[in-house]
Amino acid sequence: MSIRHAVGLTQDPPPRCNDRAVAYFPVDGIARIVHGDLSSMMVGGLGSLFFQMLHPYAMAGVAQHSRYQHDPLGRLLQTANFIGYTTYGSKPTAYAAIEKVLAVHQGVRGIADDGQPYEANDPHLLAWVHAAETSMFLAGYQRFGRHKLTRADADTYVGEMAILARDLGVETPPTTLAELNERLQNFRSELRLSADGVIARDFVLDGFVEGAVQKAAYRLLVASALDLLTPWARELLDAAPRSPLRRKILRVATHLMCKVLRAFVPPTKPVSLNN
Repeated sequence: MSIRHAVGLTQDPPPRCNDRAVAYFPVDGIARIVHGDLSSMMVGGLGSLFFQMLHPYAMAGVAQHSRYQHDPLGRLLQTANFIGYTTYGSKPTAYAAIEKVLAVHQGVRGIADDGQPYEANDPHLLAWVHAAETSMFLAGYQRFGRHKLTRADADTYVGEMAILARDLGVETPPTTLAELNERLQNFRSELRLSADGVIARDFVLDGFVEGAVQKAAYRLLVASALDLLTPWARELLDAAPRSPLRRKILRVATHLMCKVLRAFVPPTKPVSLNN
């Protein structure tokens, strides 16, 4: 079984569009570099899950309208396909994927644990999900990616992701890293770990993979994902802080695992970075 299949990516990547006039994202942009590195994206993706579950309304939507506990790999595949279609696809392909997500979101609405209504297509809630995903994907690559990103590269990535955010319905998405960090800070007063969040956190922590080697690798990915989060986010998740020495060992081990994964699933060849 291939590495991609082992992590639940049982379908081939979507066709790549390299026509600058037709591609949805810039063909020589930073998003294609960040999203093309499977190893660091796995860390960033898990970090994004932990981050997103801290918003009680986002978590209510997942808990009330998702079968993530019954088919976690299926949900992972859907997310991976969406990232693939929008990152590497043509504009028609990307728009079709976006419309499909928005259509599904139309039915994701209800009442949260505080008695307040929520709906998945609420621009404010979409802004949170976008900020959480963008920050964690970027942080995962900055820490474990193959190439070093400059501050300008980071700003470019956030700006490219803003293209997708606007088409999903986010109003005035951040376009620089500073704006992204400010947006995350602005959400702090809304964040808490709800009862549904506790269930989701424990489910992700426990894992859903089989086999001793896979479970060991998964635990390493989860630990590194939590380490990506800000101290206040880890505190909200009730994730015990690690000593500086343990964090250093964790990062070295994860770097090694990412290097091994890249040997089996090479990342997208950079265009705008020096090899």
